Amino acid sequence: MDIKNPDARFSFEFFPPRTEAGMEKLMIVHQELAALQPDFFSVTYGAGGSTKDGTRQAVTNISQAGSAVAPHLSFGGSSKEEILTLLESYRAMGVNRLVALRGDIPSGTGVASQYYYANELIEFIRAETGDHFHIEVACYPEIHPQSDSYDKDIYYFKKKVDAGANSAITQYFYNPDAYFYFVDNCEKAGIEIPIVPGIMPITNFNNLQRFSNNCGAEIPRWIRQRLQSYGDDTASIRAFGADVVLNLCEDLLAGGAPGLHFYSMNQTEPVRQIWQQLDLR
Repeated sequence: MDIKNPDARFSFEFFPPRTEAGMEKLMIVHQELAALQPDFFSVTYGAGGSTKDGTRQAVTNISQAGSAVAPHLSFGGSSKEEILTLLESYRAMGVNRLVALRGDIPSGTGVASQYYYANELIEFIRAETGDHFHIEVACYPEIHPQSDSYDKDIYYFKKKVDAGANSAITQYFYNPDAYFYFVDNCEKAGIEIPIVPGIMPITNFNNLQRFSNNCGAEIPRWIRQRLQSYGDDTASIRAFGADVVLNLCEDLLAGGAPGLHFYSMNQTEPVRQIWQQLDLR
């Protein structure tokens, strides 16, 4: 397809497996998706750094396999000394991109976080490492679930940009108008960094519904009704979901989106199918 933005970038996101077998499977998926030549892979970081070791191992494996990789990072329950050690280890292995997040502290730990907001983490990274890292941040076209208002959400997004963020990845969504309206309002607020849409393939309605309820992403009524009508017909859910997400990606790229970031859920086929149909070479 014709992509309006000639500098569009494309990336895939993984979550760190908790078992050795899971890590072996992830590296197979990585090898399959690396053949598509994305700009980078990102690896998530659990609440309070709960997957810190798994994240670092996955980042190490992906980097050693020859791919550019962006670890997710948050202060969560970690001290600044622990975060600095992690930053130095990433820099030593050649990592030059991070996804900086506010992060959450696991419930019941009683841990008091020294840093809480993402802009504070970004300021810390810049103070300790200068411009070494390209810093990605999160943003929410349909508003963060804990935000007081749409304008307040953009205000906090701008604080991350002013702290030194280079680009942003959105929460997933299925209404392209929500994205373009958000981008327009960000520009009016003086936010000039690229805002890359996050794309979630649709393969399982129950899982999608649970994820969306937790993160505040809206499933449009017409999509929800259609998915519910298929019941346990997995093949129909996946076929319909692939069409919905393909059309979404086409609208975003035709409208000038600066790329796409795919939430792979550690699976090859859903994102590879969309990639091939979009002819992203």
